[in-house]
Amino acid sequence: MIAYIKGLFTFKSPTYVLMETQGIGYHVNISLNTYEKIQELKEGVLQIHFHVKEDAHTLYGFFEPGEKTMFQHLIAVSGVGPNTARMMLSSMNPSEIQMAIISENVKLLQGIKGIGPKSAQRIILELKDKVARENLPTTKASLGHNSNMEDALSALAALGISRPLAQKALSKAVKESKSDTIEGLVKAALKLL
Repeated sequence: MIAYIKGLFTFKSPTYVLMETQGIGYHVNISLNTYEKIQELKEGVLQIHFHVKEDAHTLYGFFEPGEKTMFQHLIAVSGVGPNTARMMLSSMNPSEIQMAIISENVKLLQGIKGIGPKSAQRIILELKDKVARENLPTTKASLGHNSNMEDALSALAALGISRPLAQKALSKAVKESKSDTIEGLVKAALKLL
């Protein structure tokens, strides 16, 4: 069993990386979430899930242990394979998926390519208790402790937008918008929704 790989990123793409360690190159499938974190790195460590099927042995790599844990929870659900789980982690970060499951937000999960209403309900049913006990980063931790961010998140939630969706829009808004006022963040997030 391979727990992690530490080495050089000899090739990076949004779907996989080639990592060299001790003269051996590994093809490791990754999510967009992991890609964003390693984009600027020349070397690093990826947490590995080694997936074995009768016709393939595949490595899946994650920058954070919480993402690997969420991936393993997702593939344990009947009908959710590793590629679907990777698609979910490319669409949302682990804490957003956790919040969607805990809040039973079928619509948000259903918005991910490859997830239908039955799959979304099955994921919620099978994982709600499990992920509620997990210690993945919370919404506030992923937004930071900026009170304007928290107020903007509350404002979007008051407008009827789900917290995970609002959080994702705010995260993008912070990167794209020059404004850090509550009004500016809310307006930028609404444009992205």
